[in-house]
Amino acid sequence: MTAKISKCTPKGQITLPKDWRNQFNTDSFMIKYDQKQLIITPVDLAGLHEEVIFDAKSDNNGKGISVDEMIKSLKKIKNG
Repeated sequence: MTAKISKCTPKGQITLPKDWRNQFNTDSFMIKYDQKQLIITPVDLAGLHEEVIFDAKSDNNGKGISVDEMIKSLKKIKNG
């Protein structure tokens, strides 16, 4: 196992080292919190046949969105 210390940006973001990211055929990662540790796992969204369009915990400052906004997002995905 390889380890690296990484600082958060003022917005709470971290960067995964490029050589680590290049080992996976994806740009999507699932992050889980489990008993005081973060577990980062690469995810192939194309293989899941699903796409996350809204995460209530992180998108829109944790607030919901209107039905109209959700429909607009779904149409955007459908039309590419």
